[in-house]
Amino acid sequence: MAGTLIDTFGRVHTDLRISVTDRCNFRCAYCMPEEGMDWVERSGILSYEEIERVARILVEEAGVRTIRLTGGEPTVRARLPLLVERLAALDIELSMTTNGATLALIANDLRDAGLDRVNISIDTLIPDRFLRLTKRNELARVLEGIDAAVAAGFDPVKLNVVPMRGINDDEIIEFLRFGRMKGVTVRFIEFMPLDAQSEWSNDRVVTASEILDAAAAEFDFAPISRGSSPAERFGFTDGSGEFGVIASVTQPFCEACDRIRLTADGQLRNCLFALGHTDVLTLLRSGATDADILDAIAAEVRKKWAGHSINQVHFIRPTKSMSQLGG
Repeated sequence: MAGTLIDTFGRVHTDLRISVTDRCNFRCAYCMPEEGMDWVERSGILSYEEIERVARILVEEAGVRTIRLTGGEPTVRARLPLLVERLAALDIELSMTTNGATLALIANDLRDAGLDRVNISIDTLIPDRFLRLTKRNELARVLEGIDAAVAAGFDPVKLNVVPMRGINDDEIIEFLRFGRMKGVTVRFIEFMPLDAQSEWSNDRVVTASEILDAAAAEFDFAPISRGSSPAERFGFTDGSGEFGVIASVTQPFCEACDRIRLTADGQLRNCLFALGHTDVLTLLRSGATDADILDAIAAEVRKKWAGHSINQVHFIRPTKSMSQLGG
């Protein structure tokens, strides 16, 4: 029955984020250590059949309405359009977050399989800076991926940009110009303490107010109704599109959060910053019924905190980085 996934604060959870792999083709410090990671063995990763089963249970029995595929980098998972086709059959809004490096190769296949939207993570438009951040000289391929996503008919195509002080905070205007030129929506996301090098500090966060001040130096824009979206949306007054700002650190939206996350190795986490999880993979492989799985997930959701508490003295940083948790 819709509304099964309700936490103790009354928040109904209808947005499922599924990490299809912990692997990635970049080694950016935000997601993983420069020396790489110890990947989960293939047998420890959820199969497409297992992912579909969990998704079906949550859609049909718990009112989940949106699913986002994440990673690692989801496009490194073999035959990804097959999973998209399975999930699209559930009649939900289906999207994916990708770094875009191999998106041009399968954008049309993903669209044909039923993927509705794509978010492409890109933190710089400068080639040598891109190489320093990702340890890969792949900016041209990412730009091709953006063009391919637009050509394939994904709507909207969003670019996720994390401004970091002293690293790429001088590119806010350039990203807005790029978004207007390409017809894509740029979303600036405040830098969160999930970087693999554990170098996050509050003084490296470029705040939402700073982002808006920078944007206002060149563009006229006005707020758009936000709804339940984590992003504050702003429309250019000349009608040339919009952009968004996600103030995860300075203006957290935890009171309206409706997300749960299923990691590639089958951990159900009730928050990106959760310190615990429910082992769904073991349930799936030990003969648990659909009702057992739903009960376990619902119990995990009920444990959800009021908020992540970043910048508060009792905040505890998760031990996993973004490539392990999913975006």
